[in-house]
Amino acid sequence: MAKPRLREIYEQDVRQGLQEKFGYTNPMMVPRPTKVVLNIGLGKAIQNPKLLEIAVKDLETITGQKAVTTRARKSISNFKVRAGMPIGARVTLRGERMWEFLDRFINFTLPRIRDFRGVPTRMSGSGDYTMGLKDQLVFPEIDYDKIDEPRGMNVTFVTTANTDEEGQELLAQLGMPFRR
Repeated sequence: MAKPRLREIYEQDVRQGLQEKFGYTNPMMVPRPTKVVLNIGLGKAIQNPKLLEIAVKDLETITGQKAVTTRARKSISNFKVRAGMPIGARVTLRGERMWEFLDRFINFTLPRIRDFRGVPTRMSGSGDYTMGLKDQLVFPEIDYDKIDEPRGMNVTFVTTANTDEEGQELLAQLGMPFRR
């Protein structure tokens, strides 16, 4: 099986550019993506458990990997949530699947967002980047006719970068279209 296209770009161009820009002496110091996490939170799943099954199927279609149901950690009486109730779904991508998803996300999914002018530059403070999507229809894998309602999700890119500047530069060189 061939290496993912974006991984080859990282190994040939991005790694060199980051090493020169930040003056790393050891190649292992150069930041790299470690995982991508997609998360859907469904507060409505308390009343309608079928929504959770649909969200899990959507995540599995988008990523090609089995999704995990997330459960409430604490009981919250105002929202009628009990500890242990299923309230969302999540997928963690690593390795080859992560590189393939990153490539598809940057080159096919982001341009499909309506009135897209780039992603915000807010980073987490530790070199990771999280962004929210308003609906799952921006992914080309999702069939428009089979959608009952738009569901938002969070996409988190976890890197080995120590600072926000390093993490942002890594993602920018991989092709992430940040607003300037």
